[in-house]
Amino acid sequence: MVVSRRGASAKAPRTKFESASSHRIIVGDCVAEMSKLPAGSVDVVFADPPYNLQLKGELKRPDESHVDAVNDDWDKFSSFAAYDDFTRAWLLACRRVMKPSATIWVIGSYHNIFRVGAIMQDLGFWVLNDIVWRKSNPMPNFRGRRFTNAHETMIWAARDEKAKGYTFNYEALKAANEDVQARSDWLIPLCTGDERLKGKDGKKVHPTQKPEGLLARVLLSSSKPGDLVIDPFNGTGTTGAVAKRLGRSYVGFERDAAYAKAAEARIAAVEPLPEATLAPFMTAREAPRVAFAELIERGMIAPGAKLVDARKRHNALVRADGAIMLGDKVGSIHRMGAVAQGAEACNGWTFWHVETKGGLKLIDELRAEIRAEMAAG
Repeated sequence: MVVSRRGASAKAPRTKFESASSHRIIVGDCVAEMSKLPAGSVDVVFADPPYNLQLKGELKRPDESHVDAVNDDWDKFSSFAAYDDFTRAWLLACRRVMKPSATIWVIGSYHNIFRVGAIMQDLGFWVLNDIVWRKSNPMPNFRGRRFTNAHETMIWAARDEKAKGYTFNYEALKAANEDVQARSDWLIPLCTGDERLKGKDGKKVHPTQKPEGLLARVLLSSSKPGDLVIDPFNGTGTTGAVAKRLGRSYVGFERDAAYAKAAEARIAAVEPLPEATLAPFMTAREAPRVAFAELIERGMIAPGAKLVDARKRHNALVRADGAIMLGDKVGSIHRMGAVAQGAEACNGWTFWHVETKGGLKLIDELRAEIRAEMAAG
């Protein structure tokens, strides 16, 4: 049985297109070529495999004009069983090169994503989320016999059930979303305009080029600068272009030399963002510990100074030993903050303020100054 896959035969020439030592594309069968990577060396996998669309003929609009759809050989399989065999092979190859803390993203449509998901679970991957990519500009359903296909699904999974330490930049995502938890439905438009790669004939270089905005959210949510990202189905290099821009290393695998050449040129033209814009978001748990007494030792707050809440309803005396006094009670900034409010607990850093020439200033801002000095040193 001959099955057409997005992967070259064993006899195909092995060619490498390199834009930098940390960003490269390998032409060849992804399963065979991934076997050459060291086991446990990859931080993130993004896979956009053939969807096995099972198109039986051309798609046409009501006016009989042709719809540019996926009808390439790499998306054609002789049976569901053949597609499942193909899926197991590349998923196993990915799993071998993933670090214990690595995660994998697989994108698909209703044609294939349920089969892929079941196989992933059978192979031991642990599903963390399914993400719905909701397209703001989907292609209409011209025949009018079904709902418009306005979304695709991404499965985000860890290497196995016991995986620990995988990257999820929760705090950064929340901060970028106006301090609201990031959701699992993403509204992002299809790839259009200047971002869409086109040949000299004006036609699309690749029919399923993904938008850079989608890959940016994937990598910003689940990787760190310097991480190694791989894409078994490189296509026109969207994953590689975004990885380079975001300071990640990249290896892509692609059977079609023409696609690889276009991707190489695209990635080479990408300028990485300034390091300052890519610095990891430091959460409160990750920040260096600074005791309130250190503010006194550094002369930022003097013993005898008054601490007040934002409305100046409560005031406490700063003691030389780093404790504060509220009335006849003495304790930490946290305990006294709770006492002032009649609460069980309180974050004293964000409750107490000190008077300055410019007005009230949170003592947490003083702590931030110390942390900045520690980071610079």
